[in-house]
Amino acid sequence: MLESTKPPQAYFIYLPPCYDERTDRRYPVLYLLHGQTYTADQWIRLGAVNIIDDLILSGESIPFIIVFPDDHYWNQPAGTSFGGRLVNDLIPHIDITYRTTPDPRYRAIGGLSRGAGWALQLGLSHPDLFSVIGLHSLAAFQRDASKVDDWVLAIPPSSRPTIFMDIGDNDQQLASTQQIEAQFTQFDVEHEWHLYSGEHTEKYWRAHVEEYIRWYSEQWNKQ
Repeated sequence: MLESTKPPQAYFIYLPPCYDERTDRRYPVLYLLHGQTYTADQWIRLGAVNIIDDLILSGESIPFIIVFPDDHYWNQPAGTSFGGRLVNDLIPHIDITYRTTPDPRYRAIGGLSRGAGWALQLGLSHPDLFSVIGLHSLAAFQRDASKVDDWVLAIPPSSRPTIFMDIGDNDQQLASTQQIEAQFTQFDVEHEWHLYSGEHTEKYWRAHVEEYIRWYSEQWNKQ
């Protein structure tokens, strides 16, 4: 819990199995944001921690830290300030408190639904913080749809993030997500695009969570 913010910013954190033994080592960090009406444990319930444990212990992934911030104030005034708390307070706190690699090349952000909306906004408007963005069943904020072009054009091509997008073919956000994907294509933003069978549900996300975690891992494995 980060008590210095108003409201206090709660979060869960995953530390890789070797964290306590390898005290000389610093780690990449992945921020995973939950969906609307859910809380910080959503990704954990869907299996993210078990998957990354298996990948690290099997040698398929380098070790990295995962932070699961809480945004349960989504329907209150404090919900609109979540992005500011994450960027201005939580990330510095994590970098000071844990052995991270405080470099945008080793920091990623991703989310489900509303969490993906935050990942889109924060990832594109803060290229100095993030180099990897995951947009899973993106529910973009209405005010952000018109900003995507400006955000992308403001980032030097050499600094543009790598992006993963996926959504179900029966998702109510499909049309708006396809529009944003088309913008990425138009401006040659490196991204993966996946249209799967499914809806805007935890059943869909649970079916794909291993793919998500593997993709994030691969971004650092190939560096």
